[in-house]
Amino acid sequence: MENKENIAEEVVEEVAAEETAAEEPKETKKDKKAENKKHKAEIEALKAEVEAEKAKTKEAEDKYLRCAAEYDNFRRRSQKEREGIYSEAKADAIKELLPMIDNLQRATGYTDADKVAEGVSMILGTLPDVLSKMGIEAYGEPCEQFDPNIHNAIMHEENSEKGENEIVAVYQRGYRLGDKIIRYAMVTVAN
Repeated sequence: MENKENIAEEVVEEVAAEETAAEEPKETKKDKKAENKKHKAEIEALKAEVEAEKAKTKEAEDKYLRCAAEYDNFRRRSQKEREGIYSEAKADAIKELLPMIDNLQRATGYTDADKVAEGVSMILGTLPDVLSKMGIEAYGEPCEQFDPNIHNAIMHEENSEKGENEIVAVYQRGYRLGDKIIRYAMVTVAN
């Protein structure tokens, strides 16, 4: 009998489960439809976000490419300007020196030594003006104080009449353009 009771109980449980299962699909279908709509809405929202991010990325990439192109154009333009300034400066310097070259060539036509010496002296007299027009300053005179940053001491002599680190003789004058040394002065220094 127990078997019959067990079987009856099992049958009752199965019938109850079937009734419950028959009721669930109605609710589950509604829930699934609502859930599907919710998922579809989420998917659409995510797709919209992805598209917005793609548009932002494309815009940022476009800005980057434009900036890189502008920088490249600026670099090329600056290079051309630099080259132009350099050649203009060279041309201006040579233009200032040409009259001196012409005068030296004329001086070679004279045979009288006194006239040649006088002509060369006159040409050398114009040189400081030409250099000052170009912004070049000559330095290195006897009795100046020795400065290792602008002078090149090639000899040293003991001289009680001169002060310490005083320039005694100048073998070659120095030249500078602003703060830039073009050539160091070669000097003899006392004490």
